[in-house]
Amino acid sequence: MQAGDVVIIPSGHRHRIITGGPEASSGTRERQQSSYDLIVSDDREDEPPVIDLFCGHYRVGAGAGSILFGSLPTPTQASLYASGDGDGNGDGAATLARLSALMRAEADVDGAGSSAIMSALCTVLIALVLRTGTDAGGRARLWTAVADERMSRVVQEVLANPGEEWSVDRMSATALVSRATFFRRFQAATGMTFGRFLVRARLMHAAELLVDGDESVAQIASQVGYRSESAFTRAFRDDVGETPARFRRQQRRQPV
Repeated sequence: MQAGDVVIIPSGHRHRIITGGPEASSGTRERQQSSYDLIVSDDREDEPPVIDLFCGHYRVGAGAGSILFGSLPTPTQASLYASGDGDGNGDGAATLARLSALMRAEADVDGAGSSAIMSALCTVLIALVLRTGTDAGGRARLWTAVADERMSRVVQEVLANPGEEWSVDRMSATALVSRATFFRRFQAATGMTFGRFLVRARLMHAAELLVDGDESVAQIASQVGYRSESAFTRAFRDDVGETPARFRRQQRRQPV
């Protein structure tokens, strides 16, 4: 990690960050607040900090959000300085600096509405990561941040019409490339096969319909491109962990 890097661990797994240098480990202390508790490192006035980190936990609701996060590599990393000049002086650096300052200030305020404000600021930060991020090795961009304009065109078309028939000929025609070139460039641009992406896009749309609509599971299956309710149910359960019917019941029991 370097200055300006943001890392998201979509799986929520336990993790450890190790810094170099001979300095001894610094302890932490918990500060109880009305909106949320803060865990901060102990101040060591005799030595400057080795690293400056601002960490937090972001909860994603079941359904489209969890499916989206499930499609991201663990960890997902973005350098918000990348849009600048490499020295932290560009637009990305300025955006990150302002956002970081707002989040730190709000964490210290702990006033009325602090929890809602912090949640909104976290959402902005995650949106920035989703449009610029890569995997941990910097190899493949996320499907939410496709730099290849032709592959991005396909991604946007599928997200707008996930239930339509997406044949090899249609995909390659949309991208204006040959069939073989399409599959190679799509995986290079998104980090996943087109088939896997299509499943994710369909299930995200299905999750929204299950929560917000009144159509039956069979009707939703047809709308998002599945020829049978059983095939849709199997795909949904494999990805979300429960059947569409059970998912709908649980979501509608949630308090507004």
